[in-house]
Amino acid sequence: MIGKIHKQMSHDSWLFSKMATPEYTPFVFLLLLFQSSVWGFPSCHATKPGMLNVHLVPHTHDDVGWLKTVDQYFYGDRNDIQHAGVQYILDSVVDQLLKNPDRRFIYVETAFFYRWWKQQTDDMQNTVKQLVNEGRLEFVNGGWCMSDEATTHYSAVIDQMTMGLRFLNDTFGHCGRPRVAWHIDPFGHAREHASMFAQMGYDGFFFGRLDYQDRNRRMVAREQEMLWRASESLTPPMADLFTGILPNGYNPPEGFCWDQSCDDPPIRDDPDLEDYNVDDVVTRFLHIALVYKTNHIIMTMGSDFQYENANLWYKNLDKLIRYVNQMQSNGSEVNVLYSTPSCYLQELHRANLTWPLKGDDFFPYADSAHDFWTGYFTSRPALKRYERISNSYLQTCKQLEVLGGPISRKGPFGAGDSETLKKAMAVAQHHDAVSGTEKQHVANDYARKLANGWAHCQVLVSNTLSSLSGSSAPRVYCEHLNISVCPLTETSKKFSVNVYNPLARPVSWPVRLPVNGTAYRISDAKGKAVDSQVGLSVLIMVVICRCSITFVMTFLRVTFDPETGLLSSLSNLETQQTVKLSQNFYWYNASDGNNSESIQMSGAYIFRPNTSTPFIISKTAKIETLQNSVVQEVRQWFSPWVSQVVRLYTDSRALELEWTVGPVPIGDDLGKEVISRLDSSINSSGVFYTDSNGREMLQRRKDYRPTWNLRQSEPIAGNYYPINSRAYIKDDKDQLTVVTDRSQGGGSIQDGSLEIMLHRRLLYDDVRGVGEPLNEMSDIYPEGLVVRGRHLLSLSPPATAADTHRPLAQEVYQAGGEREPIFSGLQAVLPPAVHLLTVSQWDQDTVLLRLEHQYQASESKEHSQPVTVNLQKLFSTLDVLGVSEMNLSANQWKDEMTRLDWKAESGTHHTGVTNQLSAYSAL
Repeated sequence: MIGKIHKQMSHDSWLFSKMATPEYTPFVFLLLLFQSSVWGFPSCHATKPGMLNVHLVPHTHDDVGWLKTVDQYFYGDRNDIQHAGVQYILDSVVDQLLKNPDRRFIYVETAFFYRWWKQQTDDMQNTVKQLVNEGRLEFVNGGWCMSDEATTHYSAVIDQMTMGLRFLNDTFGHCGRPRVAWHIDPFGHAREHASMFAQMGYDGFFFGRLDYQDRNRRMVAREQEMLWRASESLTPPMADLFTGILPNGYNPPEGFCWDQSCDDPPIRDDPDLEDYNVDDVVTRFLHIALVYKTNHIIMTMGSDFQYENANLWYKNLDKLIRYVNQMQSNGSEVNVLYSTPSCYLQELHRANLTWPLKGDDFFPYADSAHDFWTGYFTSRPALKRYERISNSYLQTCKQLEVLGGPISRKGPFGAGDSETLKKAMAVAQHHDAVSGTEKQHVANDYARKLANGWAHCQVLVSNTLSSLSGSSAPRVYCEHLNISVCPLTETSKKFSVNVYNPLARPVSWPVRLPVNGTAYRISDAKGKAVDSQVGLSVLIMVVICRCSITFVMTFLRVTFDPETGLLSSLSNLETQQTVKLSQNFYWYNASDGNNSESIQMSGAYIFRPNTSTPFIISKTAKIETLQNSVVQEVRQWFSPWVSQVVRLYTDSRALELEWTVGPVPIGDDLGKEVISRLDSSINSSGVFYTDSNGREMLQRRKDYRPTWNLRQSEPIAGNYYPINSRAYIKDDKDQLTVVTDRSQGGGSIQDGSLEIMLHRRLLYDDVRGVGEPLNEMSDIYPEGLVVRGRHLLSLSPPATAADTHRPLAQEVYQAGGEREPIFSGLQAVLPPAVHLLTVSQWDQDTVLLRLEHQYQASESKEHSQPVTVNLQKLFSTLDVLGVSEMNLSANQWKDEMTRLDWKAESGTHHTGVTNQLSAYSAL
């Protein structure tokens, strides 16, 4: 069985049946059973040609955690914080849908619906299935949550979408499959998300938030609906996605909100009673400004956690439809109907028009001149790192669950599972979770859920490792290596270490453990000595020493300025490149809202520095050095709250900067936004590049947007972009790439410079709803949060830089090691261009496999070529009995996936890129 990954940056996935151990029964392949029904476009209400058809879409937006935890939102607990109870919304909506077959409702967040569904009786479940089959209750988006688009990694997004869509598929069959992606609340939109949605089979995508200048231009040009070409190397329409901007964000038009949380008057239609207002309501409705291209308009009728008493909404919507449509007898050309996003999309498709074409993304997002939502790219940096390593651990857990078979879930160390961490990770992708824009007690709850998931996976991993190694010795997990703590290694004279590499290729990656001794003998499983060193400082140096410091290893040379103790140059010894390079730490004074231009403050969402010039923390660093055969280090101290270790390992092509920041001092009553800034001799000409959700690279240009003439009002915050895994600057000769270990915000404010925000400690709320300042503290750190992280720097010619930075981005995300392995789950190493994205148990005898070609077109002369993989000879412990190819989210067979075709206007493709092709093919 041969699987060919036929395009650069492509994903391919398969469901394959396996026989790994005698406990498994052979099974050909997974069959997804679909119910027959009348669901689909025929269930849409008829529209009227020649009239303006207004599609009313009743909906609720239910955050999977924000001001309250997920559990509190579901049950309606802690209404002193926010009145919201999702279980009551679903109860009430179903009841009201049954009272009038004309009514419609859409639901989005599967994490909540799944909970509610489990509590229903068989009769209620059958009733809901009938509503779904008839198209009266429609699921849109369908992921476990509505994920953030700036701070999420594509791997975790695919997982959470797969989880939600699989539940809908298993529960409702074909009728439960969403046709429309629905991201009405995320704070900016990534091109990679659009590409993923297209490959998941969606026909369209609707959202509510975009930059106010962009919206104004699109309203005038009637370009609020477009065709988003989300990948340039894919043959259209593989990554094309029809995209619509909702007219009121995701709220109803002003004056037409009839929820218990609203203050708008109800429709009073009894002429014998006082305050009869039908004429006024109809007149106001008919005068709503409409700036769309067709004779169809979509109106969201609902908002945050609305429809808890659905009777209020539906009783007034019934009246609105009746009375507005009665005006047609008097010559009105407005027709109002209950509708859904897929029904609206069908009408746009029937119009057979051509649409503007877009090729860049929707970052950064600003809702007014001084209000750029670029702070959340970095907010809660510790949670962002915990989410990232939790995803790495989840992939390991899922792999070992497959390789270990049934014993992994119930073995010598008890019952383990991957589902707990899967659900915790899925919830963490929510746009008020990993984004860092939730209340502190909610952030704590996300972390607690992840920790609980880790505990369940640790049992599973222990069971599998015991089975594979033949050793039932108890295993201890070093969970606090980020603060150099592991009680077992620090107290034991002799111990063994299991190292697992989840990547499908060998990598050389250092393993660092805290010990309490000066000399250790390290050997591998066969007793062969392993080169190692105990990290004792051998030289202490103050900056007045003026001694030259140069590190040279196999591939890199690094020099430090003897007067300042700072990095001064970086050389690639393979290519004979050298750039001047300095690095230091700075902080921006966060706005407190007290200035003449705007009262906007920096907060969890918004980054707004008081000045365009950051404050340097120290112009010099106290340093000490360590040099041995394994690693060379310079340890730098900039202040009591900022330090860094610069490391160069023997065979590494990257320089490691391990920074530690905090507690950020606030005794001066100033909020601070801390950055690391690299200043180089590279002539970048105002251009730098960032990744999109860890996948494709996009060009960014200072004070510029590809699709409109930008009026820049915030020279720092308005030039910040999300960096999910890497960013780089380049000229004709050199490319300097920074690989991050979590999502962070950054920019290139000056030519040859890259700055990345590391930490934020703020004293004011930014008035976007969270209601508290971003001032993280805990029992462990009562003086403020301390954060530690890593940046990896590489220097290469632009033509070959991807050969270094793409593998680095995978390694820092899923670090592994390789040395004479005692067990390998693969029969052969995968080609360098291929990444093993997913190996996950699907059911008892079936495994979900995703492989991705991780190179963009023309990115690498060697690796941007098609690759063929032999699936039958891939795994060492699994016999592949049958294979069936699925779409990206594994809720459709690939050969059955059909999507609506759209026509694009010529000459409207704005990419924001030059000399760059980027793509990955459908799954």
